[in-house]
Amino acid sequence: MTGALSTTIAGGVGTSPTRPDGALKARGEFAYSSDLWADEMLWGATLRSPHPYARIRSVDISQALALPGVYAVLTHEDVPGENIYGLEHPDQPVLAVDVVRYQGEPVAIVAAEHPETARRAADRIVVDYEVLEPVTDAEAARDAGAPVLHPSNAGGNVVRHVRIRRGDPDPAADVVVTGEYMVGMQDQAFLGPESGLAVPAEDGGVDLYVATQWLHVDQQQVARALGLPVESVRLHLAGVGGAFGAREDLSMQVHACLLARHTGKPVKIVYGRAESFFGHVHRHPAVLRYEHGATREGSLVYVRAEIILDGGAYASTTAAVAGNAATLGVGPYVVPHVSVDCWGMYTNNPPCGAMRGFGAVQAAFAYESQMDKLAAALGVDPVELRIRNAVAEGSVLPTGQVIDSAAPVAELLKLVRDKPMPPPLAAPVDLREMPGGVSNTTHGEGVVRGVGYGVGIKNVGFSEGFDDYSTARVRLEVIGGEPVVSVHTAAAEVGQGLVTLQAQIARTELGVPRVIIQPADTGVGSAGSSSASRQSYVTGGAVRAACEAVRSDVLKLAADRLGAPVSSLDEVDLVAVLGSAAVERTVEWRHRPTSALDPLTGQGNAHVQYAFAAHRAVCDVDVELGLVRVVELACAQDVGRAMNPDAVVGQIHGGSAQGLGLAVMEEIQLAGGKIRNPSFTDYLIPTVLDMPPMSVDVLELADPHAPYGLRGVGEPPTISSTPAIVAAIRAATGRALTRVPVRPEHIVDC
Repeated sequence: MTGALSTTIAGGVGTSPTRPDGALKARGEFAYSSDLWADEMLWGATLRSPHPYARIRSVDISQALALPGVYAVLTHEDVPGENIYGLEHPDQPVLAVDVVRYQGEPVAIVAAEHPETARRAADRIVVDYEVLEPVTDAEAARDAGAPVLHPSNAGGNVVRHVRIRRGDPDPAADVVVTGEYMVGMQDQAFLGPESGLAVPAEDGGVDLYVATQWLHVDQQQVARALGLPVESVRLHLAGVGGAFGAREDLSMQVHACLLARHTGKPVKIVYGRAESFFGHVHRHPAVLRYEHGATREGSLVYVRAEIILDGGAYASTTAAVAGNAATLGVGPYVVPHVSVDCWGMYTNNPPCGAMRGFGAVQAAFAYESQMDKLAAALGVDPVELRIRNAVAEGSVLPTGQVIDSAAPVAELLKLVRDKPMPPPLAAPVDLREMPGGVSNTTHGEGVVRGVGYGVGIKNVGFSEGFDDYSTARVRLEVIGGEPVVSVHTAAAEVGQGLVTLQAQIARTELGVPRVIIQPADTGVGSAGSSSASRQSYVTGGAVRAACEAVRSDVLKLAADRLGAPVSSLDEVDLVAVLGSAAVERTVEWRHRPTSALDPLTGQGNAHVQYAFAAHRAVCDVDVELGLVRVVELACAQDVGRAMNPDAVVGQIHGGSAQGLGLAVMEEIQLAGGKIRNPSFTDYLIPTVLDMPPMSVDVLELADPHAPYGLRGVGEPPTISSTPAIVAAIRAATGRALTRVPVRPEHIVDC
C-alpha cells in the first residue's frame, strides 16, 4: 500500500478522478429530489398571494376540503410551533397570517392523492385581500414617509447599513470620475426545481429528504415550526439539481413536514418552473454611485461609494450581502482613502438572498466600470491602470485587514492581456458566428469588435466573526479482505464535485484506494452551507483532520501490536493490524477566526481568505441592431492548490457563464412588484451556443493558512466576467452602458 500523505496515489489530491455521479447524470439516471417516491404518498401544493402587498381579511378553505382526494388544507392556524423562520433573522411566516409582503408568499398548503387534485384544491381556496400600494423602489423605501414593512424592525425598512471609513474623510485628487450604475435581479436558474419528500416517523418526528445547501440550518428551522426537538427532525440530502445560493433558504421544507405529520402519510412537493421563481430568493438588484479620485500619474487617491441593495420582502442573507458589497466595494486595489456606505433594504419585491458572488458581483460591475472611465480620463491603458493600483500580498484593504497570502492581481491581468486574440472576422461569413446567429440579421455589416477587461476580489467562507466550521466522521476498517475508508459529513453536494474531493483527501491522507462517501444527513455534525466557496476549505479541512486522527490511532495500534514505534502507514499491513476492528474518529474543524466590523468605521479582520480572478472578453456587436456575441473569454485565476484540476476548470467555466448571463441577458423583470417572466422562455440563460471558447490559466500560489494551500474557486469568475464583457461592448459601441444586463435598446437608440 502507498504511504500516508501520498499526493501521487490514484484518485488523490491533485488528480482528476471520475465523478461518481457523473455518468449517471449524463445518462439521465441520477435520482434527483423530484424523483423521490414512497408508498401511499400524497402530493402537496401551495396557494400563493397574487399581490405584492395586501392585508388578509379572511381565508375560506371549505371548498378545497370538499374536493374528493384532498386529505388536508392547512393555514397559519395549523402551524404547531413558531410560525416564523429566517436564515439569519427570523422575519418570514411559514404561512401568512394577516399580511402578505410579496407576490408568491405562501398563504395555505394542500395535500391530496394526486398532484393535479392538490393544485385544483389550492385554486378553490378563497382569500379576501385588501390590496395595498407596494413599496418597490429600494431608495424610496429609505424615505421617512415610506410604509414600514416590518414594524418590529428597529431600522424601519433598513435591514442593515454598513459603513467603511479609512483615511482622510475629505481627500483631494487631480482627476475625478463619477458614475451611477444599476444591476438587475438575476435568478440562480438551477435546472432542478425545489422538491422533497417528508415521511412521518413512528416516534412522532419526521424524516425529510430534500435538495438543499445547508441541512442543519434547515433542520433547526423546521423543528421550531413543528414544535419538535431538533433530534426528532431528521434531514437527508436528496439529489440536488443545482443551487448557486437559492437553496440556502427554506422553500417547501416546513410545508411538506406539516402536511406529512397532519395526514400521517408521506408527502411530496415539487415546484413547477413558474412556482420556482416565486419559491426562492434571487440576486439583489442594486443602485451604485461611485466617485474615484486619482493622481495625474494614475494612482488611486480615494473612492467614495453609495450602494443600495434591494433585499425584497424578507431579510434572508441581506445583512451579509451588504457586508460583502461594502468590504469588497473598492475592488482589488490599493486605495488610501475610502468612504463606502451600503444599505440593504426591505421592499415588496421578491425576497433576495444568496447567489454566487454574494454582493461582490454588484460592486465589481460598478468599480470596474469606474476604472475604465478613469483610464479614459487619464488617457492611459485600462489594464495598466489596474496593474498600477493592484493589491498584492501585504496590502492593506479598506477594512484595515492585511492580505496575508498571495494576491497576484497584476499577474492575472497580465496573463489575460497577453493571450493571443481570436482571429478577426473574415469572409465568407458563418452566420453562427455573427451577432443574431442563424436568424440572418447580418452578414458582417454593422458589426464592430470590442475588447474589455475585468478583475475581481471575493472572500471565501463565512465572515464577520461567524463561527464557521465543519464536521467529518472517518472510519477505517477491513471489508472483503481490503482496507476501506468511509467518510460521513453533512456537506451538501450541489454539483460542485465535493463527494469526489472528500474521497481524494481520504485517499491522500490514508493511502487507501477504496473510499466510500456516506450520504449527507443530520446524523453527523453540521458542515455548514455549500456556499461562500467554503466547502473545499472547511469540509476539506475537517475530512483531512479526521483522517489524520484515524492515521494517528492506527499507528498507535500498529506500534502496540508490533512492539516498536511506527512512523508511517507505509510500514503497516492494515489488514493484519485492523483485523475485525475499526478505527473511527469524528472531528469538528474550524478555520482562523474572523472579527466583526466596527459599526462606525467598518474596520476589522472580517474575512478569512481572499480569492482573485481576471477576465478578458472579446465581443462582436451589431451596432445597428444592438445584438451581441461574446467571441471569447480568457480567464486567469489563482486557486491556491488545484485539488481537482478538471473540476477547477469546470467551476471557472460555469462561473463565467453566469457572469455572461448577467452581462447580456439574465434579469427577472418586475412591474409593480410582480414578476413578468417566470419561465425559461422569457427568462433567458446562456446555452451552449451562447458560451464562447474559453482560455483558462490556473495559478497555484498556496495560502499557508488553508488546507493544502487551496482557495475557494467557484465564485471569483462570476465576479470579473460581467464587467469584462460590458467593457468590451462599450469599446465596440462607445456607449456608457451603466446597467446590466445590457439590452439592445441600450446600444441602439430606439
